[in-house]
Amino acid sequence: MPYYENIFIARQDVTSAQVEGLTEHFAGIVTAQGGNVTKKEFWGLKSLSFRIKKNRKGHYVLMNIDAPAAAVLEMERNMRIHEDVLRHLTVRVEALEEGPSAMLQSRGRDRDGRGDREGGFGRRERSFGGDRDRDRGDRPDRGDRGDRPDRGERDDRLRPVRENRPTESEGDVA
Repeated sequence: MPYYENIFIARQDVTSAQVEGLTEHFAGIVTAQGGNVTKKEFWGLKSLSFRIKKNRKGHYVLMNIDAPAAAVLEMERNMRIHEDVLRHLTVRVEALEEGPSAMLQSRGRDRDGRGDREGGFGRRERSFGGDRDRDRGDRPDRGDRGDRPDRGERDDRLRPVRENRPTESEGDVA
C-alpha cells in the first residue's frame, strides 16, 4: 500500500482533548477502509501566517498513513466536511519517517539549547558602537586610524540657500 503524510489544522477554540478525538476519528476512518495510521503527532497551538476563517491560531496534527487511496480520499472528504478543520494537506511519500518529525525535533532543540545562551533580550549592556572588543571573524584589525581632521565651524559647513527671486529677464515681461 502507498504511504501518505497528512497534516491538518484544527480551530484555535477547540481543546487539546477534542483535537485528539478528531485525530482518532480520522484514524478510525482510515483503519475501517483497510489502512493503518503508523504515527500521530500533535504539534500544538501555533500562530498562522494569515487569518483562516477568522482564526489567527490553530492546532497542528501530523499523521503518517499506510493505506489505499480510497481510504485517504474518504478521510479527506470527512476533513472537508468537519467544521473544526481549517486546512488539511495530504502528500504521498516514498517511505514513512521514523522517529519524531522535524517540527518536534526543532521544538526539543529550542528548549534544550536555551540554557547555554549568553544574555538574551534585555540582559546585556548595550552601548552605541557595539562591542569594541568582540571577535571580528576573518576580517583583519584596521589598527589605529588616527585623529579625525577638524570639520570647521558649523556656518562653514552649511550650503548657501538659493533665494526665490525672479531673474531680470523674468521680471518685466508684461
